[in-house]
Amino acid sequence: MARAVALCAPLPLRRREDGFAALASAIVSQQVSTASAAAIWARCEGAGLTEADAVRCAADDILRQAGLSRPKQRYLRALAEAGIDYEVLRRAPDEEVIATLVAVPGIGRWTAEIYAMFSLGRRDVFAAGDLALQEAARRLYGLERRPTERELRERAQAWSPWASVAARALWAYYRLETGREGAA
Repeated sequence: MARAVALCAPLPLRRREDGFAALASAIVSQQVSTASAAAIWARCEGAGLTEADAVRCAADDILRQAGLSRPKQRYLRALAEAGIDYEVLRRAPDEEVIATLVAVPGIGRWTAEIYAMFSLGRRDVFAAGDLALQEAARRLYGLERRPTERELRERAQAWSPWASVAARALWAYYRLETGREGAA
């Protein structure tokens, strides 16, 4: 890890806003290219679909015109109906944040961990299911294969209470090695 930090310092902070729009954007970005996600999210912004009330009230046609598939429409509506108190979430312990978010259809552990790291600035969260983190760890530690999510999560325990900083170092190392960005 010291090698990655030395090669990549200073590490980018990559902070984002929190709240409904941040999670909605994450849902839009799932399973599509970065370019497609940006185009769809721009249409959502143009249509005013960045607030829970707007999504709740939008007709299916409006959501479809923004480029949202049926599953993503369902997930955004579920998020809009979830009634998450983002102010409370900001103060909640990490595992409570993750549990609250994964209870919403369309939000898995990876999305919840990315949100906790980038939008809430949590220092000890690690998105072990991230393929770029797995590949960076493989390259950095000279492993024959990518570690599984479970294996990488176990390794990340050694980086506590700064696991999010370790993730930032690995993403920076991934970018250095591949020329591509890791997390969305």
